[in-house]
Amino acid sequence: QRVNVTVRSGLPMVVAGSAEPCAQLLVSSIGVLGSAEENRRHSARFFDVLTAQLGLGPERIVIRFFPLEPWQIGKNRTVMTFL
Repeated sequence: QRVNVTVRSGLPMVVAGSAEPCAQLLVSSIGVLGSAEENRRHSARFFDVLTAQLGLGPERIVIRFFPLEPWQIGKNRTVMTFL
């Protein structure tokens, strides 16, 4: 209920100077992404899934973490602060 996923395939991308198959995962969340240690644990789990599902080496995957505040997400005609 609190997770949304968007997949866009076929986009031209370059990772580490190479246009070989690659992936970028953008992760945003309220109150889950914070410290380097927390994101390190999240990163390991995401890499396990992405390398297995996509058949890419970990060097071909980039993950970007975006911690959000509740007032930055709109839902049901308000923001998450009030839900």
